[in-house]
Amino acid sequence: MVDTRFMNWVDFDALRNETDLVLMPFGAVEVYGPHLPMGADGISTMALAERVATEEKAFVAPLIPIGYSKALMDFPGTLNVRPSSLVEYARDLAESYIGWGCKRILFINGHAGNVPYLSELATQLEEQHGVRVAQIDWWRFIQPLVEDMVEADILPHGHASEFGTSVMLHLAGEHVKMDRAVRTEPKIANEYPDFLRPRKYGDATDTGVVGDGTLGTEEKGAETVRRAVARTLEFIRSDQFESPS
Repeated sequence: MVDTRFMNWVDFDALRNETDLVLMPFGAVEVYGPHLPMGADGISTMALAERVATEEKAFVAPLIPIGYSKALMDFPGTLNVRPSSLVEYARDLAESYIGWGCKRILFINGHAGNVPYLSELATQLEEQHGVRVAQIDWWRFIQPLVEDMVEADILPHGHASEFGTSVMLHLAGEHVKMDRAVRTEPKIANEYPDFLRPRKYGDATDTGVVGDGTLGTEEKGAETVRRAVARTLEFIRSDQFESPS
């Protein structure tokens, strides 16, 4: 694992001759049910980056831990940064790696609220620097990978639901309080999910859970992470993400 935080400059310099890939994890600190740590998004993305980097030479950037979480501010503990702040910080970090020779950048993003802003940043970096940039939207990325493991009858990939709980049981089980896990159906039925509208998360749930957190297991979490690592390695080794000439 080549987490930049734990490298010295001599080894960093040497690694530049072996890879042009940097993995940039993004997280959030927000309500994630009464049973899961509020930093679940970043815990997940950092773990994916570290595991990928044990199989493929890559720099692992320090986690950008706080995201755009304004919609969840009804719940105590949620932290928020403006999209402009997030983008400019991420841009500066990405351009630092570009300056040291990285030509491929993979945003490993654990928070849905960050997605559109990081997508725009990816486009700008490609246009301005001639690099390759891609983004993993973690909790949606894993959905097609785990269809055979779903047990919940409602929203297995909802907030702090079956798979959010499973992944946390695997990665940070000591911080999971399963005696507090709950099943929570959305308070308001959304008959038009194909239309995106601003909303507060508190309008949908009083617990911070949307789905069934009681069905999470460490075993499902371990297999989810294993499959996610394999899929990520497949992508970064493919011609779809080859280094620009």
